[in-house]
This record gives sequence, C-alpha cells and structure tokens, in this order.
Amino acid sequence: MTTRPVRVANCSGWLHDRVSGLRDALAGPVDVVTGDYLAEPTLRQLARERGRDPGLGYARSFLAQFRDAVDLVVAAGTKVVVDAGGLNPAGLADEVRKAGLDAGHRLSVAHVEGDDLLARLDALQADGEPLSHLDTGAPLRSWGLTPRTANAYLGAFGITAALNAGADVVICPRVTDASLTVGAAAWWHGWRPDDLDALAGAVVAGHVIECGPQATGGNFSGFTTLADPRRPGYPIAEIAADGSAVITKHDGTGGTVSTDTVTAQLVYEIQGPVYLNPDVAVHLDTVRLAQVGPDRVEVRGATGTPPPPTTKLALTAEGGFETSVSAYLTGLDVDAKYALLRDHIEDLAGSLPLTRVRLDRIGVPAEDPPDQWAAAQQVVITAQAPDRDAVGLSAFVQPVVSQILETYPGFYVSPVRAAQQIEAYWPAVVPVSAIEHAVVLEDGSRLVIPPAPLTEPFTGQPPAPEPCGTDPVGDTVRIPLGRVTHARSGDKGPNSNVGFWCDERTWPWLRSALTTDLLRRLHPDAGGLRIERHELPALRVVHFVLRGALDEGAGTNGRPDGAGKAVAEFLRARHVDVPVELVPAEYRAATR
Repeated sequence: MTTRPVRVANCSGWLHDRVSGLRDALAGPVDVVTGDYLAEPTLRQLARERGRDPGLGYARSFLAQFRDAVDLVVAAGTKVVVDAGGLNPAGLADEVRKAGLDAGHRLSVAHVEGDDLLARLDALQADGEPLSHLDTGAPLRSWGLTPRTANAYLGAFGITAALNAGADVVICPRVTDASLTVGAAAWWHGWRPDDLDALAGAVVAGHVIECGPQATGGNFSGFTTLADPRRPGYPIAEIAADGSAVITKHDGTGGTVSTDTVTAQLVYEIQGPVYLNPDVAVHLDTVRLAQVGPDRVEVRGATGTPPPPTTKLALTAEGGFETSVSAYLTGLDVDAKYALLRDHIEDLAGSLPLTRVRLDRIGVPAEDPPDQWAAAQQVVITAQAPDRDAVGLSAFVQPVVSQILETYPGFYVSPVRAAQQIEAYWPAVVPVSAIEHAVVLEDGSRLVIPPAPLTEPFTGQPPAPEPCGTDPVGDTVRIPLGRVTHARSGDKGPNSNVGFWCDERTWPWLRSALTTDLLRRLHPDAGGLRIERHELPALRVVHFVLRGALDEGAGTNGRPDGAGKAVAEFLRARHVDVPVELVPAEYRAATR
C-alpha cells in the first residue's frame, strides 16, 4: 500500500471527444487515465452499429485515441481504464491487444462483463422482478416495446480486481461513470468495500472528472472570465488514502480549475443530495471545496453509507421514426406567419398516423434588423411515427415544402433531414444479486466480483424545507438572474436537473429567493411538473429536479435541446429583483 495520492486523469467525457484526448492526458505524470464514452443515448447508437456488424458495439473513438497514444502509455507505465467496451467489451479488448502488438508492445488487457441482462429479462420478470420505471413505477411489461439493449450499472471492484491482477488496460461495459475512478483509487490504496467514506470521496472525484473538460471551464456559465476558454485541459484527480482529492490539470492547458468550475460539474446530472452508486451512497451535503492553489481545488468531507441492494438498469427499444425540417419567418407579422404555418402542419398531421408533432420557435427577429438573418425566426418542425413512410419525403416533407407559393410571404425551408430511427428509453432498477459482475483477465481466467457486503434500501432523497421566499429588504434592481449566480443543467432519462450557486455574500438571498414557485414562474414549461428542491449549503447550491421535463427522454422527445443542456442558461437570462448591494459594480453601472 502506498501513502501518496493516486493521480487519475480523464481523457474523454463522451463518445465523440477529442481524438488527442489520451495523448493530452499523458502530457504530464499520471498513474491512471480514465475515459467515459457511455452517455445514456450512446448504447442506442452502439446497438445500431452492432446490428450492422456483430463485431462492433464498442466505442471506436477510444480505439483511435489508443492507437494514437499507445507508445506514450507504455513509456509512462500508466494504467488505462475506460467504459468504451459498451455492448462488446471482449471485442474491444481484443482490438486493444492488437493495437499494442502492432506498435510492438504486449499489453495485459482485461475486460469487465455482467451488465448485459437482455437475454434474462423474461426470466427476471417471471421471478417477480417488475423492472419498474424509475419515475412512473410502471412495470416493464406495460412498455409495449421490445427491448434491444438492457444494461445494468456495475460498480468499481471489478476494475480493482483487474488492476490487482496486473492489467495494463481495463475495458468496461456499462459501469457507473464514477466507478472508473473509484476502481483505480481502490486498487492504489487497497480499499475494502466497507471503506465507505473513502469510496464516497472517490465517487465525488470521479464524478467531477468523468465529463472531461466540463470540470476545467467547458460548459461553464462563467466562461467569459477565463483567460483562455479554448480547448480546456482534461481534469486530473489526486486522490488521497482517505478519499479526499485535489482536482487539477496539466500546466499550460486551457481553461481553469476553480471552486466554480468544480461546483458546476458536481451539480451536473445529480438527482439530489444523495448520489447513489453500486458501492456506496454518497452524501453530497457534506462535501467541501477549497481553492488551494492555481488550478488546484481540494474536495473533501464526503460521507458514505451502504448502497441500496439494487442498481439502475437502462433499457432501449426501437421507438419509431422521426424527421424534421425548419421553416423560417422573416421580418414583420411573425406571429401571424407562425399561426398560418401551424394551421397547415396541424391539418397535415391530422391526415397521417403520427405519434408526435412539434413546432419549436427559435430566436426573436430584431427591431430594424441590420441584415436579413437578424430579421429571421426559425421554426423547427419535428414529426414522429411508428412507420418510416409516415414521416418520409412524400408523406410529410413534400406537403410542408409545397406551401412555398401559397403561404406567408418569405417562406423558405432549410435542407431536410431524412427520417431516422428513434430509440425509446426505459430506466429501471434491478437487484444487484441478479447480476454476475465478473472480470476476464489476459489469460482468460474469470473472477466473479461479489456485491457490496452491506446494503440499505433507498427510500428517497431527504426532504428539504421550502424557504419562505420573502421579498428583498431595501432597494432592488431587476436584472438577469445569471448576473449574480452560476448554473448548470443536465439530464437523467425523462428528468432535467439544474443547480444554481453563488458567492458567499449572495447566498442568503439566493436560498431565500429561489423557491420552487419562483422557478415555475421563470420556467413556464415546468408549470405542471413535479419539482424537487434541495440545498447544498456548504457549496452554496440550490438544486432542482424537474420530473418529466424531457418527456420520455432525450432520444424520443423531438426537442431541439432534447437533453435540456441549455435550460440553465435560459433560466440565468430571466429577470428577477435583486438587492442593489449584490449586483456586481460593473453591471450596476450599466443598469442605471
């Protein structure tokens, strides 16, 4: 066992991250490089690829990264742990071995398996497991669709076992994003499954670095304050034996590491103050951040309790077909022009077997526009149907385009997107005891990984009292909320989440003013949704989960921003009454 912290870098936050990511992560000393490739929609894409070629089903983008950097990996002696295995971890492990041999290196490559439950769905349901939807509680049998993928979220100790057995590279399927880092830290420090606080700390560190540059200035509401917001560097977590960590990046890379950029990633895609993983339930309300140097943020204080006896099961199915076309409204009378377009689309939709039609208006024409494009508003028209022909060129697109001589003045459309298959998503839970989590080592031997020795049922996020929402005392000015707060939004299945945070001086006002009622007023589309509000006082965070805000999920809702990535920026642009003394001086002068 060693006492120095393990340096765990990230090289990828999604399937299409930089090809240079692994090389970039190795630009300085690191012990382990991790990469996350499996966003919720990614398995749907990999399933389509595997349908065309049974040898695929993994993240080929990682293979490109690895081939680009294999010599550096070997020279540095750095371990590589990724979830790029997707639906075919054994296949990717073979390709990584070949890539090593092609470069003159014999690598020990292990892969994790056990997440794929597709062949066992009927047996599980026959044994009394309803595989109920996480949000609606409906049993899987009510879905009405045939699952094409069913992958349980595995924990970290398969990775740990592989590294303990001498693996140079560990290829994982669907593990939790943070497990990549947790498995590496548990190997380095010799943690056991009952070291819950240390595991919790590593989960937090893993959550911070899992999305790559989102922790170092990417997708950051304060990006205008960064000296160099271009190509922010990949994050590194220096994880100590007690689970505390310092988040940093390599010198000379873009972006920054600050308490704000780390908070931004901490609140991303969480569902409340309890963050569940298969190895530990993490209590985020005990986490503390401190700036301990340039581009160095300490993360400590995470506490862990036993995980639940279940884990998430993500299922996908063929959900029909979708096409979209954009029409444009230009100049004057845009509301009347939109009404005419809407009436035509509604008449057309009534004649076709469609399951969904959306019209989304994007942009507001400027007064006295300086050019034609400043005078335009885009209307994205999206149609979905079980049958491809119903949303095809002849049935749907041609009748839309045929209006060109008979509708409002200035009608034109953008190039049409051909009908594409859409994938339905069903998030469920499954007992961990029903999963055979295992590791296959370089020599072909197989190690079975036992589940967590102690579990506690998860009964829901802790209740949070609603603030009184009293009016500010003294003079106020009506300004965009984002002038005094940061925010980031994310998605989990059908839900959108958004976390707001601020400086210490603004915190008493933010936690009092930002009530659920105010959020509903700021976000009219959320008016009828169930909204859960929580606070993380140590981080000065007010956090909301908007249940059902994304309909069935990003893959099927037909929205231009299907995953709700810009919800936070929309809300930051809404105007609220803020005490004058909290308004930044430079903005206060501009509002006079």
